[in-house]
Amino acid sequence: MTRLTFLLPLAALGLVALTPASAQRRPATPEQRIERLEKQVRQVQKQVFPKGQPADTAGFIDDPAATQASVGALISRLDSIERQMAELTRASEENGNRTAVMEADLARLRADYDRRLRAIENGAATASDPSSEAAREVSDPVPPAPQPKIETARDLQLAAPAAAAAPAEAAYDKGYRLWTAGRHDQAITALKAMIKAYPEHRRVSWAHNLAGRAMLDKGQPRAAAEELLANYRRDPKGERAQDSLFYLGQSLIKLKQPSQACKAYAELEDVYGGAVRAPLRQLLPAAKAEAQCG
Repeated sequence: MTRLTFLLPLAALGLVALTPASAQRRPATPEQRIERLEKQVRQVQKQVFPKGQPADTAGFIDDPAATQASVGALISRLDSIERQMAELTRASEENGNRTAVMEADLARLRADYDRRLRAIENGAATASDPSSEAAREVSDPVPPAPQPKIETARDLQLAAPAAAAAPAEAAYDKGYRLWTAGRHDQAITALKAMIKAYPEHRRVSWAHNLAGRAMLDKGQPRAAAEELLANYRRDPKGERAQDSLFYLGQSLIKLKQPSQACKAYAELEDVYGGAVRAPLRQLLPAAKAEAQCG
């Protein structure tokens, strides 16, 4: 009985000792095997790459390859790029349309210039240019202080009664006398009345030109530019169309648009060439220098 009682604790100890050995012989689960392999790989990486993981092992980290925030940022950037591309495409199309319109206008202007030059070369009627009238109407580009300009024999006759001259001539002379006296508003009114009363008279070109000059003299360069440009466009063969182009350039100088003034001077030379009136030809170099025309 005593011997049996002594053997029971020994048997129990034997069972306890056998339990861990039998447990170690059990096969490991897949999760345990994977975890063990990952630990081994990390240990090897620390030895081979002590400064960090290489790029080709980045997939072994626990963080996901792309977060929702990074995907949203990429989508936002793509939307921005697409909007910019659409804007660039639209701007390109608009610029193409503008270029086509400008080229068409330029071709039309060149054709118009060629037609005018051929008309001049073929002996088209040129504007009469009495030396007395040229002297009385062309002085400085913009007279600093209008003064009476009785310079020729014809000018001396302006004081004679209006009945002594043709009605249209007398109406124009009235506007001219008011301009030389510095009464610009009254001169413009008289010249407009003459244009309305005698729209087919040769002096209409003169009246429009002088009205524009009166506006320029009174400090209204924008109104002067409109009047002078309209006179040139209305009748390029008019007796004072050349003058209107020249004083259009003077008006543009006053408007701080020297590049546009240079275009007016260039058109004067291109359209009329050698037929530019002598007084204007003398004034052109100084005018172009003032506008710094190339």
